[in-house]
Amino acid sequence: MTGFERARDDARLLVLEARNGRLHDRAVGDLPELLAPGDLLVLNDAATLPASLRGVTGAGDQVELRLAGPPTGDRWPAVLFGAGDWRTRTEDRAAPPAVAPGERLRFGELVAEVVAVALLSPRLVEVRFDRAGDALWSALYQVGRPVQYAYHDRDLALWTVQTAYAGRPWAVEMPSAGRPLGWRVLGALRRRGIELAWLTHAAGLSSTGDPVLDAALPLPEQYDIPERTAQAVTRARSEGRRVLAVGTTVVRALEGAARQPGGLRAGPGTTALVITEHMRPRVVDGLVTGIHAPGESHYRLLGAFAPAAALAAASRHADRRGYRPHELGDLALVVPSLSVDAGLRPGTPRAMRPEHASTA
Repeated sequence: MTGFERARDDARLLVLEARNGRLHDRAVGDLPELLAPGDLLVLNDAATLPASLRGVTGAGDQVELRLAGPPTGDRWPAVLFGAGDWRTRTEDRAAPPAVAPGERLRFGELVAEVVAVALLSPRLVEVRFDRAGDALWSALYQVGRPVQYAYHDRDLALWTVQTAYAGRPWAVEMPSAGRPLGWRVLGALRRRGIELAWLTHAAGLSSTGDPVLDAALPLPEQYDIPERTAQAVTRARSEGRRVLAVGTTVVRALEGAARQPGGLRAGPGTTALVITEHMRPRVVDGLVTGIHAPGESHYRLLGAFAPAAALAAASRHADRRGYRPHELGDLALVVPSLSVDAGLRPGTPRAMRPEHASTA
């Protein structure tokens, strides 16, 4: 059975207490008891687009176009790949043929015109499709596939890369930290007294195959924060309650918005914020995230929430214990400290309790 066929909450959860470096091996289903009543948990409700389109250039060369975000007007940002498919690692894929503005790319009956090529990389382009509105969305869902990953043994269907609460189709890769949080866990969180709120963030591409372009990731990404969520965050901060993000996309949206003139406000925006160990978060106290390896941009983001030594120890621990990395893998919870009664409820195995937690 592959990971995406398992129950959504049948994933492991590595807990890192940032203040003392203690580690706990738990399960995603334990998340409600690990958080404190009054915590605010913010999730990204962006649905995942069928963002991978395979087709040909006017000269007949094979290409893959990966959408890089939602459109601005009728112009879509995208990244081009050459011949090949998901069975080859992104970094090993062939470079695309050179294209110029005016080039027409055909994906079955759907045609895209290249309208701009970035100076940063010839792979980064903007395209305009030959139709709009419902006709365009219908065509995208007919010819497109979700972005695929070489470490899976077969391609992913679109339904496998959606969260239980997916809304607007903005994400070009899955906001994967939220996928294991099904309605059973979300309901338990509410009963525990944990407040839930949502925003929409256009999760971007994690890899482009071009080292120069990869070094610039993440690219600027759109977000939209509802009034209710902005109020919930402001209220939690004023009352001294913790704000926890599900996924690095939520961190970028909230921290990016907090750095706008006037601070965090409701409404749409775009963030180019790159979060590293040198940044002090203004809004987010901790996060639920995937299992990331040192050197990845998501791993560097975690440096804003835990010391480097604690993160390195957690990475070694995850590797020894066989935690699954990448999309559709296991999760980590990085918080300053656990709830006072976390892990002390009846029936919790003693080896899981904080006084017996690993400090490796």
